Amino acid sequence: MKALDNLESLIAQSPELQQTSKEQFLKKVREARSPLEKDNWIYRIVVASLGLAILTCLAFSFIISLKSTDPNASIEMPEIFMAIGSAAVGALAGLLAPSPGRGGGE
Repeated sequence: MKALDNLESLIAQSPELQQTSKEQFLKKVREARSPLEKDNWIYRIVVASLGLAILTCLAFSFIISLKSTDPNASIEMPEIFMAIGSAAVGALAGLLAPSPGRGGGE
């Protein structure tokens, strides 16, 4: 993002470029910015999907444990629930943790 900011300021301050060219270049640079800066719904959808995956894995694991007929038998959960749940928790933690470049931990 700093590179785009630097490019934008270089274009705006360049005396060699004509005004119409400057406007076109600046428009292209502004369009090149990430959609994540403009659209907060992307984050909301991803966080909701990961949360839903976690809750679904927990619910199915709970249902499987309730379906066990023998109270003394050890319950074996399918490994796919563990894999999906763990990956979703890791992804959610990665999304919600502050990044070092945005004023996170220094």
